[in-house]
Order: sequence, then structure tokens, then C-alpha cells
Amino acid sequence: MPLKRILNAQSVAVVGASKSETKRGFQAVRTLIDEKYEGKIFPVNPKEKSVLGFRCYEKVSDIEEPVDLALITTPAGTIPAVLDDCGKKGVSGAVIIAGGFRESGAEGRRLEEEVVEAANRNNVRIIGPNTSGMMNLKTGMNLVGLPDAPKGDIALVSQSGNMALTLMTEARLKSHKGFSYYVGVGNESDIRFHEYLSFFKEEPDTRAVLMYVEGMRDGRRFLQEAYKTTLHKPIILLKSGRSKTGRRSAGSHTGALAGISEVARSAFKRAGIIVVEKSDALFPIAETLSSLPSIRNNRVAILADGGGHATIAADILTDLGVEIPEMEHKTQERLKKILPFTASVRNPVDVAGGTDADPSIFAECARIILKDPHVGGLLLVGLFGGYGIRFAESLKWKEEDSAHQMGKLVRKRDKPIVVHSLYSSARPHSLDLLRYYNISVYDSLDTACECIGALAERGRYLREYHAKVNFVFNWGAKARPEGRAIIETVRKEGRNFLLEPEAKRLFQIHGAPVSEDRLARTAGEAAAVAADCGGEAALKIVSPDILHKTDAGGVRLNVIGEGAVRQAFEEIVGNARRYRPDADIRGVMVSPMAPPGLELIIGTKIDDQFGPVIMFGLGGVMVEVLRDVAFRVLPISPRSARKMMEDVRSIAILNGVRGNPPYDKAAIARVLLQCSEMIESYPEIAEMDLNPVIAYEKGVRIVDARVILKEGQVEGG
Repeated sequence: MPLKRILNAQSVAVVGASKSETKRGFQAVRTLIDEKYEGKIFPVNPKEKSVLGFRCYEKVSDIEEPVDLALITTPAGTIPAVLDDCGKKGVSGAVIIAGGFRESGAEGRRLEEEVVEAANRNNVRIIGPNTSGMMNLKTGMNLVGLPDAPKGDIALVSQSGNMALTLMTEARLKSHKGFSYYVGVGNESDIRFHEYLSFFKEEPDTRAVLMYVEGMRDGRRFLQEAYKTTLHKPIILLKSGRSKTGRRSAGSHTGALAGISEVARSAFKRAGIIVVEKSDALFPIAETLSSLPSIRNNRVAILADGGGHATIAADILTDLGVEIPEMEHKTQERLKKILPFTASVRNPVDVAGGTDADPSIFAECARIILKDPHVGGLLLVGLFGGYGIRFAESLKWKEEDSAHQMGKLVRKRDKPIVVHSLYSSARPHSLDLLRYYNISVYDSLDTACECIGALAERGRYLREYHAKVNFVFNWGAKARPEGRAIIETVRKEGRNFLLEPEAKRLFQIHGAPVSEDRLARTAGEAAAVAADCGGEAALKIVSPDILHKTDAGGVRLNVIGEGAVRQAFEEIVGNARRYRPDADIRGVMVSPMAPPGLELIIGTKIDDQFGPVIMFGLGGVMVEVLRDVAFRVLPISPRSARKMMEDVRSIAILNGVRGNPPYDKAAIARVLLQCSEMIESYPEIAEMDLNPVIAYEKGVRIVDARVILKEGQVEGG
């Protein structure tokens, strides 16, 4: 792995080392000493002879021994020259602390480009710039300066130093878990998110990857690597920049493009990433996923010592898509034998005071419940851990014994237990014992539910992994010769968009159901074509100089009769001439009016981070006012096409309401897949817009189609 020598560096040169305690160059050397870094430390500063007992070198190339990594703490303007010197020494990587680059404006962007050029010229990989640093907690290589960072098996990759500090503080104060590595990605000018994933996928001491992301330089490569990683290790991610204000903040912070949040969210989930919406759930979910087995059947039992908590937990889990199954009759009968007759044993299970005198009964209940084949995991909610505090000190021994039994039960059954306890902050020994067995314990009921919900989500993903798409295009493989000819003709004419007849023909070549149109060059031809339509006709201007036909008065709908068709033809052409006197008018397209049905909108575009994406929604007010649409990163699978339809809030309309039959979702899915195929076939396509697509009880029809090409020639994707 190219990053091994960097993230597992055996020697570090601190460029800008200092004797001043307020300088980062002093703090870096001191932290490496305090953390008992296993490698060698080489301070670099031409003005100093030594720093903290270490010989100080004038420049990196003066160091006699091999240097794996340089921590550069000098100002931004000095960095290209420092990288040139690192190249002479054969340094593999550099951590660049300084800000003032892309995030600060045009001049900073120019300087960052100069830094990247220097790094490439010298074969030095860059972490940052504008980074808080990085840590390998196994070797003590702490290049952040944060003392007492908790060690563990979670890798942390973040674009915010403050978020990293928050997560490490939370881990130290509330958990027994910690981190194997931390990388402050910064501006991601060289080493990208997907490269870190590739490293951590193979890193043996890392069980989960926790990420805070504002924007990505190469989102598609990240998805491809995440798709490979999540089969082996969970990735937990919080993506900021969903709001307009948040996107502006992300831009000023890292210079990254935040992109469309809906696209990012759906793409991450398809890659198996657990997407977290709230920052206070980020570490708990990572802790849980790194410690416990996933839930294999999406079914959870709730065990409570109070009805209120049980009911709230059931509501939250249901909202998260987790099933609360009724357990087998024999399971309920076994529970009845050890609980009071007032207890509820169906699920949620309410012990109804049955544990007040003996909290070890919790362990026996857990044993019975987890033996049930309908149950994939257990959520324990309420007072556990507090019986020895609230009722009698003697009960703490039974709580501790119960904790031992539940810990062993998780290992035996390979089913997770997550605990919500009102007494978590009191840190009774019984709860510490649960944590020793890697059972997650939280004082927030919402957090506990989100954690067990994440275990269920991961289990669902692993069961369905074979049905996923790996986000890789086979560019041009499914192109048709006639389709290529259409694209080439458009290019030769100097256009970057297809005329509507060309666009519809391209769709037709790929099997899509387009309306039956013919081009008329005279009013008489238009009348003859309309007569063949046998009823109402639609007329649209066809001109390479008029992209937006409606703006030019170039559209007439519901035209009936020969005279009306002739008049409409003349009006359309006249309007086009007035709108653009020099327009090249190829004629007027005449189409039969589509029968009434349900209007849909389907489109594709190039996302800044993830490349080609597709959108689906109901047309009219649903898209214009309610913005009820679903996105997917292309290419998509048949399953993804179906799921897109299920993701729109107005799915009930597609399913048929008020006695109306359902619309043909299989036909809609085929159009979505045909759009995916076309994007993969012709990498020249920048954007497609099908609006409207009319859906019926049987079949669909594409009524209007627009295809825009990328500027200039395109080689591959």
C-alpha cells in the first residue's frame, strides 16, 4: 500500500521545529516524546542547534538516516521549497499544517496548485494542507498535539479538527473504546478519501472507519472503494453542508464542493455506508458497529422495566425501519414462568417489577429472548445498572452477575445487545462490565435505538450485497452504431444539444417508448401527418438555434383539424423567425397528443462530486413545489430503479389511490434503466431531461426529451 510508509512512518522530520513553547514546531516534538513514539524524531530548523534534546538539522536533506514522513509547520509560502528538499531525501509523505490555500480564495488556490505540483515532482504524497494533523495511536506518532487520545480499533478520518477533538473527548469520557488512527484530511489536495479507505480496509487493527465529510474531490472513486470496504468493515459517516449556509461554510473551510445532499445520502447508503444525521450519534454508532455483530434479520426485541421507555423505543425503531416481531409462543411461555403475571411478554417485553428484587432476571430474560429465531438482537431499556443505587446496595452484585451473563450470551448467540440505562453517567461497575464485553451502553434512549438500528441497517446491506452496483461504468460498451452516428452528426454541426427528433431517436434505439413523431417541412405536410394521428396533435418547432421551444412560441398542443394544424404551423414558424431571425429552422415536429395519464419527470446530470446521477419524480406540482424526487448515482441496477420509485413521498399515487389501478412501475423502471444504459453508452452526454413521461396502467410514453452534450470532445468517462 502506498500509504503504509506514511501512516506507519518509522521516522518523522518536524520542519519548523522550535524552542518556543507556543509554536506548533515545539509542541509536535514534545508530543512525540510524551507519547513515546516508537520511531525516530528529526527536528529541522536552520536557526536552531537542538530542540528538546534532539539535534536540529538545517534542512531535511541533511538528515543522515532515512525519513519516512515530514510534518511541515512552516508558513504556506515556504512549502514548495520544503517539498523540493524532501524529494531529495526520498521522503514518502508530508503533513502540511498551514492554511491559506484553496479555502482562502483565488491566490490561495494558485498556491495550492503550486504545492501539489512540487509534491508530484518530488514523489511526495500530501496530507492536507490546512489539516490538524494525523495520528497513529499504535506507535505513538501523534502529529496533532492532543494528549491522552484514547486508543482502540476505530479509524477516524475528518475534515474538521474540532470534530475530531469532540469525538476523541467523547470517547475518553464516555466509552472504553478508542482510535487506531486519525487523519485530518484538510483540503484533500493530494491524498483523497478513497485512498485512506483502501488503507484502512486492509489495516488489521482497525475494525471500523468513522468519517466526517464536508466535500470530496473524487466522490465516485470513494464510492467504489467504500463498496469494497463495507463488505469487511463498517463505515460510519456524517456529511455536512446539506443547507445552503452549510455548503457556503464547507466551501470556506475546505474549498470543497458540498454537492447535492440527496445525491450524497443515497449514494453513501448504496455503498453500504451508515449515514448519520446527528453529530451526537456519530461516535456511539461507530462504537457499536465496531464491537457487536450485525442483526441478520432486521428484527429486534425490546426488554424494559417500564412501559413508557418500551413504547418510545418501539416507535423510534419502527421509524428506523426495524421490525419488532411477536415472539414464538414457547418463548412467551418461558418468560411467563420467571416474570409476574402482570408482565407483558409479547414484544416489547415489560418485566412489570419482576426485576426489582432480583435484577439477574434480566440475564435470564435475555437468554430466552435471544434463543427465539424471530429475534436478531436485543435492546434493553430502563434502570439496569441502577438497581444497586436506587433500591439496595446488595443488588449491585446481582447486576454485575447479570452483566457477565449477558456478555457471554452475545458471544454464544452472535446476536447483539444494546443497553439504555438511566444510570449510565454514574458509571456503576455492572455497566462497565457490559462495556468490557463490548455491549454498548447509553444514557440516551434515542441514541441506543439509533445504534441498534445501525446494526440492523448493516445486516440488511450485507444480506443484499450481491444486488448492488459497484459504481463502475463500462464506457461505450453498449453504444449502438446509429446512436454514435447521431452524436457525431451533432458534434460536426458544432452543437452541444440534440434536436428533439434526434434525442427521441436515440432513446428509441435503446428500446425506450417514445411518442410517434414526424417532421413536417410545410403546413401541408403537417396537416397530412396530423390526419394520420387520428385526433389531437402537438406541434413543436425544430431548430438547432432554438433550445427552449416554449420561450420562442414554438409549441402548440391539442390542435384539431386540418385548418387548425396549418394555422398552428404558420404561427410556430413565424414566432420562431421573430424570436431568432437567423435561426436554422428544420421544420415542425408533429405528434399525436398522448392520452391522459400520470406525468413523471426523469433526468440525469453530472454531479460535482459523484459524476453522472439520475433523478426520478412525479411531474407537475409534485416536482415544482414539493420537490418530491429521488436521486441515484449511475449506473443503477433493476433493484435501484424500483427503490427510486419507493423513495418518493408520493409513492401512494403510483400504487393507485381512490379506486384507480396502479401505474406500470415495471415499465417506469425500464425507462430508468434505459437512461442509465445511455449515459454509460455515450460519455459525451452531460444532461438528459425527460419531461413529461406519461405513465399508464400498462406502459409509459416519453413525450418530450432533451439531451445536452459536454463541451468539447470527450475521451471515455
